[in-house]
Amino acid sequence: MEYASRVPGSPLDGLIDDLYYLEGVPPYSRLLLPAAPAPLLIINLGAPFLIRAGADAEAVEFADGCAVATPTRAWEFGYPAPTRSVGVHFTPWGLAPFLPMPAAELCDRPATVEQIWGRPAAAGLRQRLASAAAPHDMLTVLEEELVRRLRPVDGLDLVRQVSRAIAETGGAVPISDLGAAARVGSTYLAKRFKEIVGVTPKRLARSSRFTLTVLAIDVTAPIDWGDVAVRAGYFDQAHFNHEFREFTGLTPTRYIEVRQRFLREHPDHALDGWPLPAE
Repeated sequence: MEYASRVPGSPLDGLIDDLYYLEGVPPYSRLLLPAAPAPLLIINLGAPFLIRAGADAEAVEFADGCAVATPTRAWEFGYPAPTRSVGVHFTPWGLAPFLPMPAAELCDRPATVEQIWGRPAAAGLRQRLASAAAPHDMLTVLEEELVRRLRPVDGLDLVRQVSRAIAETGGAVPISDLGAAARVGSTYLAKRFKEIVGVTPKRLARSSRFTLTVLAIDVTAPIDWGDVAVRAGYFDQAHFNHEFREFTGLTPTRYIEVRQRFLREHPDHALDGWPLPAE
């Protein structure tokens, strides 16, 4: 697959980790994406794709793309073959300035691009992207659209400050301490987080801690799960195992098997990292 990405310039660089372009035949028709503190926007330029937000949910078809706020559980992405899209990896607080609704409404409930920006705008953007000469030009078109749609959000600076503190500590900092340092009450902080991130600061801290822990695991070497749990600050291995199932839908052992399968069958693939084969 062809994959290209870049960090946008100001004023988007504090909201977005990167803009990306993806085209080609996916390694698997269905990929499992564990829950992570990373909202996502996809503008689809190919055949519709399918999203199943949770093991018990029905798969839903998305033609123009989707916006996904911070998820609380693993979700499944069904790629067409071939696929073609551009997208945005946001910081936890970064999607909110581009939404007409609170981020919590998109938590585990992805919306289409039409639902967030309207049919004429979604169709016009897709047309301009499809007409661009090269991936770099497409990312420029997307960046310009995002700059145009950027709007102020009440409480954004507060949420950004607290979210960064959570990330810097790997989710290990007491949320009450962060609220006290910011001179706001826990109820107000939780409300602002739900509106901007989609989840409470406590939930974001759990997600950050789990994501950092799992991505640091060397799946090619023997793993002492008890040691992994202790080093990550979990109360015990049972607590860690519960978190593992909640965030990935898999047991730790099964996760390693699936990760090893991806590495074995598609070494150095553009999508290798967080996504897992779901078939």
